[in-house]
Amino acid sequence: MTLLGVRGAVAQDNSTPEVITKAFYSWYIRIDSQGKFPLLDDRIFLYVEKKTINALRGDYRRGTLPGDGDYFTKVQDYDEKDWENSMAVHPAIMLEGVAVVPITFGSNEKVSVLVFLRK
Repeated sequence: MTLLGVRGAVAQDNSTPEVITKAFYSWYIRIDSQGKFPLLDDRIFLYVEKKTINALRGDYRRGTLPGDGDYFTKVQDYDEKDWENSMAVHPAIMLEGVAVVPITFGSNEKVSVLVFLRK
């Protein structure tokens, strides 16, 4: 399964869409909490298709990233520790070869994101 085109080692271990989604966001939040921009970290290619990341990096260089918040979290700011500790991955819904995985972050101000994965 691929997260918005997830690939590499994560996609090849036959993990469930929920496990892959949690692995991606655990990595993403950890890198972000270290003050690094996950989109520019090449380890993101373990999770997200190269074509998707290259397009997002191009948008970043031009200052035209889509939306008002982070592409993967859909917010501008968040409490990394709270999000990591309160991450709730919900059961995937399968739609014609695409897994849609709802994930909720935050213990007080909850934010939900729909993640699309495909093989």
